[in-house]
Amino acid sequence: MSNWITIYTDGAALGNPGPGGFGVVMYYGSHRKEISEGYRLTTNNRMELLAVIVALQNIKDKSIPIKVFTDSKYVCDSIEKKWLEVWVRKGFKNVKNPDLWKLFLETRKGFQLELNWVKGHAGIKENERCDELATTAAKNAPTKIDQFFENLKNSGSALDF
Repeated sequence: MSNWITIYTDGAALGNPGPGGFGVVMYYGSHRKEISEGYRLTTNNRMELLAVIVALQNIKDKSIPIKVFTDSKYVCDSIEKKWLEVWVRKGFKNVKNPDLWKLFLETRKGFQLELNWVKGHAGIKENERCDELATTAAKNAPTKIDQFFENLKNSGSALDF
């Protein structure tokens, strides 16, 4: 049994914005779990971030360290380069996806989290599987509503892209 939970994530949006989805593959010891969900209108970055959030929401034991592998520079750089800390200090003013970043901050509390960037479409088995899950979720006529994004889109806000 490994000493940590391993998570692979990916997000997709067809048209960006357009129908979107996320995919997650999680491992702990001999246990494996896949999660995916689609939204009728969203962006790729929102789905990339939501994949990490949903993965964390599915972990019951916060004492187990977690290694997340994502091909999203947006997610990795925002956290690893401390942009997120700056956004918090500035009250998320003029930041894209503040609803999801706030949810991420709340969700990650108590976890020992390590983020790792992996090159997308480079033959990494679990990353490819997450891409397949995310793309399939986006293509299967999703009806779930990304309420925050759709509200921004309908208001004509420039922060939605």
